[in-house]
Amino acid sequence: MAWLKLIRWKNLAIILLTQLLVWWCVILPEQPAVLNFFNFSLLAISTVLIAAAGYIINDYFDIKIDLINRPEKVVLEKAIPRKQAIISHTVLNVIGLLLAAYVVVYARHYEWLLLQVTCTLLLWFYSTDLKRQYMTGNIAVSLLTALTIIVLLVYEPVLHHAMYKLPVWVLGIYAYFAFMLTWMREIVKDMEDFIGDEAEGCVTMPVKRGLKFAARYTLALSVLVVIPLLAAAIVLYQGNYIVLSLYVSILLVLPVVAWGVFLNKEFTTQHYAKASRWLKVIMLLGVFSLVVYYFQLNSFN
Repeated sequence: MAWLKLIRWKNLAIILLTQLLVWWCVILPEQPAVLNFFNFSLLAISTVLIAAAGYIINDYFDIKIDLINRPEKVVLEKAIPRKQAIISHTVLNVIGLLLAAYVVVYARHYEWLLLQVTCTLLLWFYSTDLKRQYMTGNIAVSLLTALTIIVLLVYEPVLHHAMYKLPVWVLGIYAYFAFMLTWMREIVKDMEDFIGDEAEGCVTMPVKRGLKFAARYTLALSVLVVIPLLAAAIVLYQGNYIVLSLYVSILLVLPVVAWGVFLNKEFTTQHYAKASRWLKVIMLLGVFSLVVYYFQLNSFN
């Protein structure tokens, strides 16, 4: 159980679900040349293993902060020795890179592996340095989240020759919202961890500019989420994608607006923890919209 907590198994399940739905709903109908079920499975497992390694190394370097912010959730040194953790981090990264390398060799596009190598390095530098800097760590994690979608676009050559077709635009849109919602959530998590981060000398936005500024900044980001969503809902409605338009309006736009109102109601750690959880729910609603997209699109074919 301690290992499952360390690798954030729930977050890994969301990553796997996201990639599975992207592959099934968007890529598979395009008759992929590389990402058949076997190759996709290897790539998805590779992504999950590299992400798990990232969670381990993050906790490895964050023990002091976590003992202040959430001591009841710390498992390193209590249930898992740090030496075992660093070994597991290395093993998971190596296996993840080897799995991706198999797909790369199959496709004969060896440069694609640079994507996984970049992710492993970025996760390391995030844990050791970037997360303690102003804004940089937030953007790094947001980029890594978006890359879980972009990697599927990179690894499927069929989509490279259809850059202006709907599937590519869909993947781009989902990557954008994954980036933005993760950015918002990372700032809120910094607000939640304000006390421990300040004690350890981290220069996060809440520490440097204050909780109210961080809240206003996050609300500004939410506007950059809502406006494109509203535009998409209108375009979908005009294109007779009524069900998907209603889904976007009711289950994505309204929750983001409600979340923005909720965020400024209190300025406590518990409140920000709730706000962070609700953002995760909104992200899941965005992921499940892929299923609606799939069935709505097929109803026109």
